[in-house]
Amino acid sequence: MDTATADIETRKPKLPPSWLDVLADEFQTPHMQGLRAFLVDEQRQHRVFPPNRDIFTAFWKTPFDAVRVVILGQDPYHGPNQAHGMCFSVRRGVPPPPSLKNIFIEINDEIGIPRPSHGELTHWAEQGVLLLNAVLTVRARQANSHRGQGWEQFTDRVIAELDARREGLVFILWGSAARRKAARVDRQKHLVLESPHPSPLSAHRGFFGCGHFARTNAHLEARAEAPIDWSVPD
Repeated sequence: MDTATADIETRKPKLPPSWLDVLADEFQTPHMQGLRAFLVDEQRQHRVFPPNRDIFTAFWKTPFDAVRVVILGQDPYHGPNQAHGMCFSVRRGVPPPPSLKNIFIEINDEIGIPRPSHGELTHWAEQGVLLLNAVLTVRARQANSHRGQGWEQFTDRVIAELDARREGLVFILWGSAARRKAARVDRQKHLVLESPHPSPLSAHRGFFGCGHFARTNAHLEARAEAPIDWSVPD
């Protein structure tokens, strides 16, 4: 048995303390126990992305109390070396996928930031942008293959805790999977921004021109907070 599988089977959630303080009991729920068993079996038979060490990267890069913006994606990229635990982000050296390219186009159109040379979004995460997928794992080459296994309940809990314990967050929801989460957010406390997904299949139906990056910064500045630097440094 490899170390990654052992970690799953011994029920050691790889979350930083700030998130464990609010989510620790979630790992004892029936849906998370079922998810754990599913992942153990899935990893024995198939290649799964991202690697176990990266599943919770978004939580490590953006502690609970540091979250200012939540960008919610669907599930991880399912190609080799793409997913590393933050929605829409890929490691340096991996070509940005089409959805991420469209995100960079929109940022350039909105606020004039040049399109970057790579697609690793750690710079955003370190400023308080939680890059969260609705489902945190996927079978190689099979989008949505881990849907309905328990991750949705886990990410519902993440959003519920942020909604209840924090004030003035921005929730950016692109596409139907993300927008279904909007019902869990108190719009009297937080700003919710919704649009079609940045995928080439839907971006022209309202993602392009959504203004979400500029509107996010306007909201933060109105709260006397620093705006997000949406650049992706080399």
